[in-house]
Amino acid sequence: MSQDRSIAAQVVAQIVELIHAERMAAGTHLPAQMLADRLRVSRSPVNEALALLHEKGIVTREKHRGFFVAQPVKTLSAAEPDAVTTAYFRIAEDLLNGALPMEVSEQAMRTRYALTAAQLNAVLTRIAQEGWGERKPGYGWQFSTMLTTPDSLLQSYRMRLALEPAALLEPGYRLDARTLARLRAAEQHLLDGGIETDTADQLHERGVRFHEALVEASGNAFFIDAIRRVNRVRRLLSYRSMRDRARYAAHARQHLHILSLLESERNEEAAQAMRAHLEHTLAALARISEVLRG
Repeated sequence: MSQDRSIAAQVVAQIVELIHAERMAAGTHLPAQMLADRLRVSRSPVNEALALLHEKGIVTREKHRGFFVAQPVKTLSAAEPDAVTTAYFRIAEDLLNGALPMEVSEQAMRTRYALTAAQLNAVLTRIAQEGWGERKPGYGWQFSTMLTTPDSLLQSYRMRLALEPAALLEPGYRLDARTLARLRAAEQHLLDGGIETDTADQLHERGVRFHEALVEASGNAFFIDAIRRVNRVRRLLSYRSMRDRARYAAHARQHLHILSLLESERNEEAAQAMRAHLEHTLAALARISEVLRG
C-alpha cells in the first residue's frame, strides 16, 4: 500500500465514523471541504477516501454536486480497527504510561508496533495533525510534554471554563436550526445506548463537535481558533478518561439542556449552564485522577 493510499484508508474509517456518530441519513451531502475541516486534513486524501467509499457503495456521487450518503446509518458497520488505528492507540497508551520515550526514531516505532513504512507514516500524520507529536529536524520524532500529565487535562478544562461561556454571549450569536438538530440527535444517540457501544474515537469526536459547534456559532475567529487548539491538546488524556463512562449520561443531558436554552435564545442562562457543565466535568476528572495516571 502506498503512503497516500494508507492515509486515505485512515480517512475512509474516519468518514465512516463521522456518518455513524452523527446518524447521517441516506442523501446527506458530504462536502469535501467540510470533511477536510472536520478531520483536519487536506482535501486530497478526503477526495480519495470519498472515491473509495463510492466504490464500496457507501456514498454516491452526483455530477457537479459531490458526494452523498448512500446507505442508512444502521447498515453501516464501523470498520474493525486496522493496523494504523491499533498502533495509534498503543502509542498513545505507551506514551501516557511512560513506556515510550518522548523522543524516538521512526525505525524504533516501526519495530515496536510491527508497522510498514506507509502504516507508520499514516499514524504519525494523524499524531502531527492532532498536535501531540512532531518530526524532529533531521531525524526522529518528539512528543509534547503538555499531553502526558493529568494536570494538562485539568488545565485545558480551566481554559475552556473561561472561554466557552463567554462565546455564548458574543453579539450576534447564532446557532442555526440544522446544527442544533444534528447536535441534539448525537446526544440522544448516547442516551439511547451509544455510551456503551461507541468507540473512544466516536465519544471524543462527539464531545469535540458539540463544543466546537457552539463556539463556532459565536462568529468570533479568536474563540474558534482557541477551542480547536485546546481540543487537539486534550485528546490523549480524554481517551484515557473514557475508561469511566458512567459520567457520560449526565453530560449528554447537560448538553441537551444547553441546546434547549440556546434554541430559546436564553444565552445568559445557556452560558451559566455551560459553566456549570464544565465545572461538573472538572470535578469528575479530579475524582478519577488515578485513572488518568494509568
